[in-house]
Amino acid sequence: MRKETDLNQVKDLAKTFLMLDIAETRMSPLIVRHPFTDTGIVAFRKEDGGIGQANLLEDKRELQKWRRQMTEQIDRSESAFHIHLMVTKPYRLAFLKYAQPYLSQKDFSEILNDAWVRSESPNNDPNVSQKELLAMFRDAEPTDLMDEDEYLQFKQLDDTVTVYRGVTSYNAEKVKALSWSLDYDKAKWFAHRFGEDGKVYEAQSDKEHILAYFNSRNEQEVIVDPKHLIDISEAEGMDDGFLLSQ
Repeated sequence: MRKETDLNQVKDLAKTFLMLDIAETRMSPLIVRHPFTDTGIVAFRKEDGGIGQANLLEDKRELQKWRRQMTEQIDRSESAFHIHLMVTKPYRLAFLKYAQPYLSQKDFSEILNDAWVRSESPNNDPNVSQKELLAMFRDAEPTDLMDEDEYLQFKQLDDTVTVYRGVTSYNAEKVKALSWSLDYDKAKWFAHRFGEDGKVYEAQSDKEHILAYFNSRNEQEVIVDPKHLIDISEAEGMDDGFLLSQ
């Protein structure tokens, strides 16, 4: 990372992401996968100043026009954080991974916070490995990664902490993930959401292996190095079928 962010390099990287192919889904053109749009149906400025609509998957001329307009927005951006917000949520951690060499530690840390807490399932990001995610959190400056209250709670953690993780059928194989909670009830909520009959696991972690504490979504989330989790087991004391099975 740099002492000061090289905004021009970040802009060039964003333009590279912009030129990636749009990936279709079963819901295309309504829903697509791309770093700068979640839909193939986009609005654009017409030459007369009005607003038009185009299907980016069918009209290459409109696709080029859309990319030109997005390039103009990127060029007008005044900060790396603003460019980060232009990137669609599923691609933000990947964009940050490649942008890291051009960012100051402060910008990197603040963007990592936002990218992580806004992502629906960052532990399952196919573009960023668990090893890479751990390295990113270790590279971050804690006082910029967390807000003042979060950092205070982080510093006041006990030497050994009990953490909880709720999983469903979607992520049942991802028990050894980075994201855990200090709140059993919140983990239980994650285990039950979407009508799932999931499980809650608990484990112990030494404070030295906890890399961050986030509570902006009232989840009391802790980022843990899963290699150092101790005594992972199904949580006891559940009143809705989650009984210890071993």
